[in-house]
Amino acid sequence: MKQEVIFGLHAVEKFIKQSPHLVYQLSFEKGPFNKRQQALFDQAKSLGLSPQLVAKSAFKSVDGNHQGVMALVAARPEMNEKDLEALMQRLDKPLFLFLDEVQDPHNLGAILRTADAVGVDAVIIPKHNSVGINATVRKVACGAAESVNLIVVSNLVRTMKELQQAGMWMIGLAGETDQTIYTQNFNGSVGLVMGAEGSGLRRLTREACDHLAAIPMVGTVESLNVSVATGVALYEAFRQRQS
Repeated sequence: MKQEVIFGLHAVEKFIKQSPHLVYQLSFEKGPFNKRQQALFDQAKSLGLSPQLVAKSAFKSVDGNHQGVMALVAARPEMNEKDLEALMQRLDKPLFLFLDEVQDPHNLGAILRTADAVGVDAVIIPKHNSVGINATVRKVACGAAESVNLIVVSNLVRTMKELQQAGMWMIGLAGETDQTIYTQNFNGSVGLVMGAEGSGLRRLTREACDHLAAIPMVGTVESLNVSVATGVALYEAFRQRQS
């Protein structure tokens, strides 16, 4: 089974809580522990994980704030079109999120965290030109990288069209429209489609959407960060689907 490194207290805490049997190695930086580090160390020992104390130099390869802890874990199996088809058969009125070539791991991590919070049934990304799950995504997602269905497809537009044929409405977020997210109907089977950082939706992705909607803005900035915009739109969908 493929392995990968995760780091940071929150990410490691969540992984150990959800999947302790998938932890191959757990390392702590030598030195006095703070209360949170000590609690995690004690929990790991109680679960039989045999945490190791290592020198600070062992964390040099970690690209981010590791907080003195990292773990070698089993990589999450990649979900694909077959998993999406099975998921569609189980759900009555799914809410899917499509990310059109989002490439910043911090954005993907934040988006997964919000997707988990509002109950998104699946986040769908293209196989190429998109960031996948990595250590930074896991850390930012704070456990949502394990709980949210992340599905990687060969062709995002083709997948959207196939789901449209199955009855799903596609709502793409774009600035150049008079319609807003507050005039859209997010009830029923809905896919929210978000563009990449900077460039937004690609032409073919935009054309595949049933509706385009914008987030109303009255300030001087032209657009929001994709993870922030996704959060705003998802919570409008959540509000409607709860009422």
